[in-house]
Amino acid sequence: MNDTYPYEFLMDNMLIQNNLIRSAHDNDVPKFIFLGSSCIYPKFAPQPLKEEYLLTDSLEPTNEWYAIAKISGVKLIEALRKEYGRDYVSLMPTNLYGPNDNFDLKSSHVLPAMIRKFHEAKMNENTPVELWGTGSPMREFLHVDDLGQAVLFALENQLEEYLYNVGTGMDLAIKDLAELIQSTVGHTGKINWDITKPDGTPRKLMDISKLEAQGWSSSIELKDGLDSTYQWFKNSQSMLREVRI
Repeated sequence: MNDTYPYEFLMDNMLIQNNLIRSAHDNDVPKFIFLGSSCIYPKFAPQPLKEEYLLTDSLEPTNEWYAIAKISGVKLIEALRKEYGRDYVSLMPTNLYGPNDNFDLKSSHVLPAMIRKFHEAKMNENTPVELWGTGSPMREFLHVDDLGQAVLFALENQLEEYLYNVGTGMDLAIKDLAELIQSTVGHTGKINWDITKPDGTPRKLMDISKLEAQGWSSSIELKDGLDSTYQWFKNSQSMLREVRI
């Protein structure tokens, strides 16, 4: 989606964030939390990703439009702190998942897309599941409730700097994620990897030491988060079937 609709990803995100940030400043809102994404960091930045790596090299080409929009938001927050002394903060979460996620196969992120693929394959007599790439890229995943707690923490505390990473500090290979989701769903079929498709950034692990030093850390383990997310997904599918009937 990011690579297919670059104009919309860049323009829509800038309009949303600029309206909110400007309105907060113009109306003297005392506290503002801007949410970005780990894709703001260079594609081949050293791992784990530190806040100071921002703008030190080129971005991942397939999602640079969204990344540039988010970088401009981070810089707006920094500018307001510098010029007007605003207590505004940017939080950069890693890959998020959880209830109410987007499970559409054309526009969703990797984890919810996998949940849906494995679920539908299980319902279809455990047919094979096709996944993109080699499965080798490393990714980090944070439950949305943990991000909610991080936002609350940032609102309730005066943080020293303008930019903080938010994550678990742990990552795993996409292949391992696929097998974990397959086990969670209960799919017993084969996984086929389409190596003609791109892998994307080799690794994205957040250095979360700055926010941890302020007193915040995540609490939801990936397996527990996957269990509850899949249960929510199954319940939502049941409700949709009831509505259609």
